[in-house]
Amino acid sequence: MENSTSFKPSLRLMDATMLVAGSMIGSGIFIVSADITRNVGSAGWLLFVWLITGFMTLTAALSYGELSAMFPRAGGQYVYLKEAYSPLVGFLYGWSFFTVIQTATIAAVGVAFAKFTAYLIPQLSESIVAIDFGFVTISPAQLLSILVIVFLTYINTRGVNSGKIVQTIFTMAKLLSLLGLIVFGLFSLKASVWNENWKNAWSMHSLSANGSIASYTTIAALGAIASAMVGSIFSSDSWNNVTFIAGEIKNPKRNIGLSLALGTLIVTVIYILTNVMYTGVLSLHDIASADKDRVGVVASQHIFGSSGTVIIALLIMVSTFGCNNGLIMSGARVYYSMAKDGLFFKKVGTLNKNSVPGFGLWLQCVFACLWSLSGKYGDLLDMISFVVVVFYVLTIIGIFILRKKMPNAERPYKAFGYPVLPVIYIIMGIAFCLLLIKYKPAYTYPGLIITLTGIPVYYLIGGSKQRKSAELPVESL
Repeated sequence: MENSTSFKPSLRLMDATMLVAGSMIGSGIFIVSADITRNVGSAGWLLFVWLITGFMTLTAALSYGELSAMFPRAGGQYVYLKEAYSPLVGFLYGWSFFTVIQTATIAAVGVAFAKFTAYLIPQLSESIVAIDFGFVTISPAQLLSILVIVFLTYINTRGVNSGKIVQTIFTMAKLLSLLGLIVFGLFSLKASVWNENWKNAWSMHSLSANGSIASYTTIAALGAIASAMVGSIFSSDSWNNVTFIAGEIKNPKRNIGLSLALGTLIVTVIYILTNVMYTGVLSLHDIASADKDRVGVVASQHIFGSSGTVIIALLIMVSTFGCNNGLIMSGARVYYSMAKDGLFFKKVGTLNKNSVPGFGLWLQCVFACLWSLSGKYGDLLDMISFVVVVFYVLTIIGIFILRKKMPNAERPYKAFGYPVLPVIYIIMGIAFCLLLIKYKPAYTYPGLIITLTGIPVYYLIGGSKQRKSAELPVESL
């Protein structure tokens, strides 16, 4: 059977919303509250960090609705940046997306699945050496991660319908499971713990795992909030993945914007309620000192007793499996659009007989598996949060640019709260990045260096010669 020449619009609003929510919820919500608590030291500021992250995510998602309606085709954010600025800016996003943002995230989520599987099957622990090459050792957890990534890649090469079935089933399962955990947690709420946590809810200070406290100056407090937000932003990221798969969504001009709004709102509410639950069953010290930062495990043990570990392990396995399916499904569409513009391997810009970019999916799989073997994805993901927010800010600034550049372009949906909300996001995003540069420089320059290495690569592959073709609609190439 011959390869297909065009995508098949198969995803409804529900499918797109499940992709948004499912791609956002991985293992972060069960882990990063420990580091946030160590940075801010109080229940009020813990909730504030999640609230401000939720506000930024919702604002960005509502702003992206305008861009998705203007350019309802495969590639999403890559296309928006290319159209607003230049092919080079679009390529730099695609370059960092392929080299780290998407592939390392897939690896990290895959290993998280394996780590919590090891709670049920100890033989799969990351501390066991399965293969020793001398210069590198490989654990059973890494091997299981690779197996899951390959399996989900195979499913998605079978067509978008195969991927959406997995996505919908696993996203619904984890949403219901998370709601169940929240409800049981609130019923198990301990008045003494709650009162103690909220007694000085707005007293910000650092809280180490051993219980020691250090106060902040006003400026340092802002740095602490920015540092704390690295985890919450990573946990709330990947909401934009639905824009990459726009070519396969029915009525994309309407459904992409709606799915962004619905999906991010659902996840934001669940994240905030989960943290409210944490502060009702665990002391701040218990949250900050959770073993390997696994706050969800400690909370589940308090709620369900000895069976809590098994319950949370199963929940995180479902969560990470569904999350990785969404990341794998959508990511290859960015490389497809880059290849169509002559900015990536030509074969990546082809569809297989099932109307999906099969070669791009397998190439993404290979890089994600290599990240799984490296064991360095976690450090890089911390360091890439800076670059992720920089590109979000640039994309939202692009709304203002495109309104002047293309004043007569069709805009079925306009950014909610324009220009006030987009401007607020831009200011908050820039402030976050500047504070990270000052207080956590190690979280900024590695991601920036990776992104900037894309400049010589762009010119090496003749990117400047592709400017004209890159500005044409993908469908015409």
